[in-house]
Amino acid sequence: MDKLIYTAMTSGKHTLAQMDTVTHNLANISTDGFKSQLDSFRAVPVVSNDLPTQTFVVDATVGTNFTAGAIHPTDRALDIAIKGQGWIAVEDANGKEAYTRGGSLQVNQNGLLQTQRGLNVLGESGTITLPPDENVTFSKDGTVSTIPVGNKVANGTIIGRLKLVNPPENTLVRGDDGLFRTKDNVPAEIDGTVQVASGAIEDSNVNSVESLVSMINLARNFDMHVKLLTSAQNNDEKASTVLNLA
Repeated sequence: MDKLIYTAMTSGKHTLAQMDTVTHNLANISTDGFKSQLDSFRAVPVVSNDLPTQTFVVDATVGTNFTAGAIHPTDRALDIAIKGQGWIAVEDANGKEAYTRGGSLQVNQNGLLQTQRGLNVLGESGTITLPPDENVTFSKDGTVSTIPVGNKVANGTIIGRLKLVNPPENTLVRGDDGLFRTKDNVPAEIDGTVQVASGAIEDSNVNSVESLVSMINLARNFDMHVKLLTSAQNNDEKASTVLNLA
């Protein structure tokens, strides 16, 4: 009886964990450049001196779907999207280097180029500061240039170049803040092959239909585990009744 109870209990627990992952993905369906999380669980035999007749359920390592999302034009000068593979380097809340695909940028009151969350965007030689009252343009290699407002003749002034990187996906880990970092916390090297599209944004790669179907299936699985626990309780009560009669 304990085998049924333990298996159903642990499986139900991890099914709830998977539902949390799917819910998190659905909540970020409109987040620019968001990469959906992957989660799964598997049965593992209990190691003991007895025969391996018992199993318990554990979560497999939560992974990430690095598939690129669709790119849609916005015609906003400060919007950029990574074309293909690659990342935009930013400075996280602790001043460390991190990576994002969210390319909706802004300029703060001090002229610093930042993400919409207020994180400084990194260039190849540090943060990028833009002069006031000038239009900003991004070339496909990440070069940042400015042109005085109203001046359509003057050549652009190069301010710097975005730090664009493309470390192997298996070396990246997602933080609680949604940013990615290298597992060894060593800043990734600049990759000159990474290209950006200006005036565009990359959508989240979450598949809403697939996520909703997964949510329904997980809810049914959890209901099945609850019914198994109820059946185990009923069987235990009946067994106790039989023993009392003996």
